[in-house]
Amino acid sequence: MSSAGTSGPSSGDTTGNGNGVPERAATPGGNRPPRGGRAGAANLGGFGSGADDRGAGGGTPDRSAVGATDGSGTGSGTGSDAVAADAERVARRDDAVRAAVEQGLLSPEQPVVALLDVPGIRASAAALRAAFDTVTAPGTPVLHAFAVKAAPLVPVLRLLADEGIGAEVASPGELALARTAGVSPDRTVLDSPAKTSAELREALALGIAVNADNPQELDRIDAMVRSAPTRSPVGLRINPQVGGGSIGALSTATATSKFGVALRDEGARAWILRAYADRPWLTRLHAHSGSQGMPLSLMAQGVAETYALAEEINRHVGRRQVDTIDIGGGLAVNFGSDATAPTYAQYARLLAEVVPGLFDGRYGLVTEFGRSLLAKHGTVLARVEYAKSAGGRAIAVTHAGVQVAARTVYAPGAWPLRIAAYDAKGRPKTGPDVVQDIAGPACFAGDLLAEGRALPLLEQGDHAAALDTGAYYFAHHYAYNSLARPGIYGFAPADDGTDGDGGTGSGGGGVRFAVVREPQTLEEIVAESGGTHGRSLTSL
Repeated sequence: MSSAGTSGPSSGDTTGNGNGVPERAATPGGNRPPRGGRAGAANLGGFGSGADDRGAGGGTPDRSAVGATDGSGTGSGTGSDAVAADAERVARRDDAVRAAVEQGLLSPEQPVVALLDVPGIRASAAALRAAFDTVTAPGTPVLHAFAVKAAPLVPVLRLLADEGIGAEVASPGELALARTAGVSPDRTVLDSPAKTSAELREALALGIAVNADNPQELDRIDAMVRSAPTRSPVGLRINPQVGGGSIGALSTATATSKFGVALRDEGARAWILRAYADRPWLTRLHAHSGSQGMPLSLMAQGVAETYALAEEINRHVGRRQVDTIDIGGGLAVNFGSDATAPTYAQYARLLAEVVPGLFDGRYGLVTEFGRSLLAKHGTVLARVEYAKSAGGRAIAVTHAGVQVAARTVYAPGAWPLRIAAYDAKGRPKTGPDVVQDIAGPACFAGDLLAEGRALPLLEQGDHAAALDTGAYYFAHHYAYNSLARPGIYGFAPADDGTDGDGGTGSGGGGVRFAVVREPQTLEEIVAESGGTHGRSLTSL
């Protein structure tokens, strides 16, 4: 296994139960990274520490060993199996980079490409299912719905669906993607703070679960339910107002968050009790308090507040009306090393300790994880077009920048990326570390994937890999300078039986690739930019 990748940051078939949650067969129960130097290993902090989980203190990602202990406070570390899985993932990545160069996916004509580790994604889905299977009572209905916003790509949604994962959608576009991928309505959840009447009517007609965001939206649903019966489970999103994490823009459970009904506001709790008493068809409760930068303890507190409210509602109405609790997602990702931390198992165990009643079989369960399922399994690989220096600083000018990593470029302190160096043949590069900048192609000075990063010197024709980019990176294109969207390819070892549409065959280290999304063409850029309406303004 190469060290390049650590450069500095089935539970069986499910069937519907008529309530929108699959029935499971019973089973035994910041600042820009500093110039030069390296920060210490990523510290995710104890469950109650409130520690920053963005990476190595929000500064330069750490070159710690694969599978380093995650600091989760569980006393068990990552475990030998997790360490081995992380090491295997790094080895697959190195093989895929070499194969992408050898097979021509990356070339002078196609100087940037995105890669997705298919076995890694499958393993994450299995880990999620297993973690919650372990803590839930036998027969508990559980739906794990992938947050489509994290990777709005039809082949990814289809892969996850095949692994038993549904879809959480927040727009008509995301719903269209999920439906195209074959995700059934009873495995789909609609969440959005700004649903139109048309969106609500479509969801209710299809039988998709809907979480109302606010009283006005609930009024809209009232009218629709009166005029046309629906099979859709309907819930209310609440904001438990437990506080934010280290990234303010992502914190969804602050006192003034735009999401849901603010539970601690004056009169809110009484209104919620009346809303359920007046609507026997309102059977779910939803909260999403997690996010990158959010400690597990605060996430668990949000879930505990939601559970307590469900219990209060059911006591108030005198029956088991709330039968399903949607705990959202938001498990943070360790961007500081190749170690997977925190894990789904750690979070599920913590929830079982803090909110044991959630798992005793009285409530169905929905989760909405996104980033944690995909991030570790994506790599953006870019050719070094030029190597230069300025003010004594080495600069590798690549074709990956703000168009694939807008969050990192505009908020590097919150979203530092690890960079791995590969040579012209796609092999992990060795040699003494040199402090250097990894620059993108856009025409502004801040277009940097990494600044002052210590790596083997990248030279013209080498390759720079931005790691942990499987979620919220290459699938969220930013069209600065009309830069083209890169091609995206899934990969797997050639001998694992994987086959798929668009596979390019084996070779190049025994790796097979399948097309996820073709590279964008110049013709598509022109069409997207009004090319067919070229004279429309001159005619006015």
